Formats: sequence, structure tokens, C-alpha cells
Amino acid sequence: MKLITVNIPKAYLEDLEELVKIGMYSSRSEAIRIAVRDLIWDEYWDQSS
Repeated sequence: MKLITVNIPKAYLEDLEELVKIGMYSSRSEAIRIAVRDLIWDEYWDQSS
């Protein structure tokens, strides 16, 4: 995997940390990877089908 740095609004980070805290994701990194994967799927693959 490649390391990247992003800036997000404080509210997004707080919500992301809450998702990790309640156990929906094992880490912020996992949640972000899944969100990026889903975005790519929705924006790229769905439109090219």
C-alpha cells in the first residue's frame, strides 16, 4: 500500500473516529480505504458499465 496524507474537516474526523469506536471499522485507515473503494466503484465502474 502507498501512504498518502489528506486534510479533512474536523467534523468528518470526529464522525470517523466514532465509527471506529463503535466497532464498525477496525481503524480510521480501514474506514477511509473502504470509502475510497466505494467512491471509485460508484463513480467509475458503475458509469463505465
